[in-house]
Amino acid sequence: SDLNENEAEDGTDVATETVERQLYLLDANGMVVPQTVELPKTKEVAMQSLEYLIKGGPVTQLLPNGFEAVLPAGTEIIGVNLKDGTLTVDVSKEFAEYRPEDEQKIIQAMTYTLTQFENVERVNLWINGYEQETMPVNGTPISNGYSRANGINIHTGSGIDLMDSEAVTLYYPAQQGDQFYHVPVTQHIEMDSDNSYQSIVQALLEGPSYDMNNLLNVFNTGVSLVEEPNYQDGTLTLKFNENILNSVADGSISDEAMETLVLTLTDQPGVEAVSVSVENVDEIVNESGVPYTEPVSRETFVPTGNL
Repeated sequence: SDLNENEAEDGTDVATETVERQLYLLDANGMVVPQTVELPKTKEVAMQSLEYLIKGGPVTQLLPNGFEAVLPAGTEIIGVNLKDGTLTVDVSKEFAEYRPEDEQKIIQAMTYTLTQFENVERVNLWINGYEQETMPVNGTPISNGYSRANGINIHTGSGIDLMDSEAVTLYYPAQQGDQFYHVPVTQHIEMDSDNSYQSIVQALLEGPSYDMNNLLNVFNTGVSLVEEPNYQDGTLTLKFNENILNSVADGSISDEAMETLVLTLTDQPGVEAVSVSVENVDEIVNESGVPYTEPVSRETFVPTGNL
């Protein structure tokens, strides 16, 4: 029987084959955040991912508590076309029925959802068959397409010298009920000219700034790198003092701390995996006691695939 049919000929239910995808939704604080959701398997993965971003659409049954979809209700996805890493998305005119203050969230949610596919670098927007130079409500320029380089949940902190800093997307944990999830925040951090990875790790260890009070710092106090981060052949090696551990006796590191490091650092160009070690500890393990024998890649936490 066809796996996409929910009913076999004799009337019994047939399980629909599903696949994990990341949808960028709004959390209770209005931040754009990834949630991994099981979607029915289809060849039209880009169309499907967009359809699951529409308010009142098929995602409604799957929304975790406290989360909502971001594209205006009634939006239709007319078509998608991928060429040389750019995905052109054509939507119906209902797409333009959003509040000006939601414009950034909408373009960020679409861009991050679609660039989870390894062959999509940037997104172009058409409305009803017409290419858009700007977003329709608040005029955000989009003529060159939109990519992850444009950032997400952009946070402009005070007291940062923009000349000596770079925009970096850091992942901070947040909690909704008993569920932990990670919020990407693009912010300017002052860069060490010799080792930008050191500056990024340092910013993570310091945690979110006081005005991001819904985000958590999962690192113990007193954690520091004991050697400069070392990049080689796609792997970034980090060596910490013992304070990074949950328990020195077990050599265990918290899953949230590892995920925060891996999601943030594999966002950097060329970094495919992160290898963490701790001084005076032979082997580190996760919270379940499983040793980290290999460098940890993004796929450990995030489903991947191509269009």
